Amino acid sequence: MQNQRMLVFSGNAHPALAKAICDYLDMPLGNALIKKFPDGESDVKIHDDVRGADTFVVQPTCHPVNENLVELLLLIDCLRRASADRVTVVLPYYGYARKDRKDEGRVPITAKLVANLITTAGAHRVLAMDLHASQIQGFFDIPVDHMSAGAVLAKPFQDERVEDLVVVSPDVGSVKLAVPFAKRLGATLAVVDKQRVRPDLTEPGFVIGEVAGKNVLMIDDIIATAGSVCAAAKLLREHGVKSVQVAATHPVLCPPAVERLGAAPIDRIVVTDTIPLQEAARELPITVVSVAGLLGEAMRRIHFNESVSSLFK
Repeated sequence: MQNQRMLVFSGNAHPALAKAICDYLDMPLGNALIKKFPDGESDVKIHDDVRGADTFVVQPTCHPVNENLVELLLLIDCLRRASADRVTVVLPYYGYARKDRKDEGRVPITAKLVANLITTAGAHRVLAMDLHASQIQGFFDIPVDHMSAGAVLAKPFQDERVEDLVVVSPDVGSVKLAVPFAKRLGATLAVVDKQRVRPDLTEPGFVIGEVAGKNVLMIDDIIATAGSVCAAAKLLREHGVKSVQVAATHPVLCPPAVERLGAAPIDRIVVTDTIPLQEAARELPITVVSVAGLLGEAMRRIHFNESVSSLFK
């Protein structure tokens, strides 16, 4: 598509990230108007000519999830009806990703439903980052490029060359993230095992691995209510660690996450800008690193039909 125009548009979810991506690509952000009618319905109008263009929509479906999801669907439909040649949905954060299976009777698989909605709206392909479960790629019947923020998250720690570093998974499910992270940093690995106290509550049980006297770095894809990561930090302190740092891709930070993190024995938190950081969270010892360059490079390669697979690592 070397001779085809590339246009990037953003919903209201995270225009700052979309602008940073366009800065990386050295191009202006597309002109789109998204407004609300008095009754709360959303409305979209694209002011650029998109006929025959290769278009990208940057829209994490973060809080408010349903509103941002509807905006995304309207933008896709609008671009298709305006005769865009291709619509690529850029999902830095995929809302409803944690509802990826039936964990009890008579419940929906919402992650699959959202994939169906995006596909039916007219998207041709999806560019996503750190899906909660990588098999969600299979929920789409269109191509999906699944990026990892591991290299971006690891860079501050690589630059600091932290001694006696142990990468810790706050639960068994996050080991798949912790292993490549530990390899990247040349660190050892430990796991906090969670015990289920009741159906809606888990507590850290014990630590698998040597952490006493070490600097630990907990890695996870999402910090939602921060209950697990804060409880794991407390347990690690009880095991005699020197310092506790946390790295996570998506700073969802549902209440009371900010309060919990502020009271937890955590020295520093590093997150990415897949989701806008809440103003209250800026009082925390938190560092935000940008995925704009990584997403922008993937979008450039998609546009020019170049390989994206090397970026997966």
